[in-house]
Amino acid sequence: MSLQMVSVASNQSSLLQPGFSLMNFDGHAFLFGQKGWPKRSCPTGVFFLDIKQTELKMKPAFFSKDSCYLPPLRYPALCTLRSNAKSDEYQYIIHGGKTPNNDLSDKIYFMSLVSKNSKKMMFRCVEKELGGDVPEARYGHTINVVHSRGKSMSVIFGGRSYTPLAQRTTEKWNSVVDCLPSVFLVDFNFGYCTSYVLPELQDGLSFHVSIARDDTIYILGGHSLQNNTRCPNLYKLKVDLPLGSPAVTCTILPGGISVSSAIVTQISDTEFVLVGGYHSDNQKRLVCNTIVLEDSKIDIVERISPEWTPDIKHCRIWFGCDMGKGSVLLGIPGANKQLISDANYFYILRCKGAEEDKEEELTTQICSQTSTEDPGDSTPFEDSEEFCFSAEANSFDIDDNDTYNEDDEEDESETGYWITCSSSCCIDINSWVPFYSTELNKPAMILCSSGAGHWVHAQCMDLSETMLLRLSEANVKYFCNKHVDLNKGLQTPPKVVHLKKQPMKPLRKKKAMKLATSTKKSFLRRLFE
Repeated sequence: MSLQMVSVASNQSSLLQPGFSLMNFDGHAFLFGQKGWPKRSCPTGVFFLDIKQTELKMKPAFFSKDSCYLPPLRYPALCTLRSNAKSDEYQYIIHGGKTPNNDLSDKIYFMSLVSKNSKKMMFRCVEKELGGDVPEARYGHTINVVHSRGKSMSVIFGGRSYTPLAQRTTEKWNSVVDCLPSVFLVDFNFGYCTSYVLPELQDGLSFHVSIARDDTIYILGGHSLQNNTRCPNLYKLKVDLPLGSPAVTCTILPGGISVSSAIVTQISDTEFVLVGGYHSDNQKRLVCNTIVLEDSKIDIVERISPEWTPDIKHCRIWFGCDMGKGSVLLGIPGANKQLISDANYFYILRCKGAEEDKEEELTTQICSQTSTEDPGDSTPFEDSEEFCFSAEANSFDIDDNDTYNEDDEEDESETGYWITCSSSCCIDINSWVPFYSTELNKPAMILCSSGAGHWVHAQCMDLSETMLLRLSEANVKYFCNKHVDLNKGLQTPPKVVHLKKQPMKPLRKKKAMKLATSTKKSFLRRLFE
């Protein structure tokens, strides 16, 4: 195992905070879940991580026109979905997570690669509607895909959510609790969810590790808020998918590890490496383990750890995520050593040996959920846990001047402007012409505050230029035509029409003199009577 430090540009490091995820397409890593809302320079909020030698650069990624809006979700559950266990083509499933406003999402998205060339990669993001026992909005959970009898289903487990409205108090309005320890089976062919309550799962877990292979999922570690413990149990979930109703069973195995917020990376078809995490709120876990899955069995043994640097050993928190192909990207706070408060130090940990570091497809699903709440957030989530990252040490040829720079507003992506914002959307990239005086080469857009929020074209919403300018300057919520009836209590106030007062007509000169003479005679008559 080797450890290498990488540097990140100061104007990009503020986006690389705990809670985001990484997706790997064709050997290239892409950041999802930046801190804060996306800027115009990258409206998709998805970045290609270009790592050359010891330098990491972030470059905007693009969405196809038929993509839906994808908010920057932090601490979501994320895994790959293949048509079968041995298929080379795959897409990512993204469920739950927190928006920059600390709202929790219950939506599920599919992210797939549409096209690529030497300059950019194009993605398609589609939201999937679910019915049945839909899991509540949550974060810090896991999602995996199981294959049984030629069929596939997703399994969602664990996580945290806000306290139910009926149980909230003023002092603890935004407090969080463990989600119920239910297991959710999701059939994406029919868009239907089914929940299962298993007697072996008594306490809710979050920030645990889950590894899926064929029809079996292994759940390791995790943190329980209710008991404030890190469970040492090792759970084995087996999912059978016959022609009738699915069957889910759970077995508690010996040999578990008491850890939360750990990272798992795959180094071979049957071997995985467990890195990082926490023994307790104030104690990092510097030990590494090898996990071997063979013949429906799991073996966990300790392995030689890398030579951690003094900064890593002495820092209170750390975070990171799987990069794929046996590599992990780790981050530690810069503390007072850097001028920028959000700046962090980053390292790449390579778990493979030099002879093992070769190209290979990963046929096993991995989903390691990690956490760490940064001090800047107002809601006191998680304990002091950390983790969530991933990248790839190789890169494809992209000009350096395409690198994302949040101060460079001329380097704008066209991706988010040409979406189909509604059923009556009239914006077409091939025929669009400026409609408002403030537009130049892209249509004006406004954020609808319904749910997790989504962008719509101002022109499609029939907004006048005066109203658009007013909404951009005022700190008010806006709801699009589709959601305005659902949010009448919060909808943008209608435009007030000011009535113009008609000026009094001036009296003609002759009539005015006659009126003045009559008034003077009346006054003199009253004076001498």
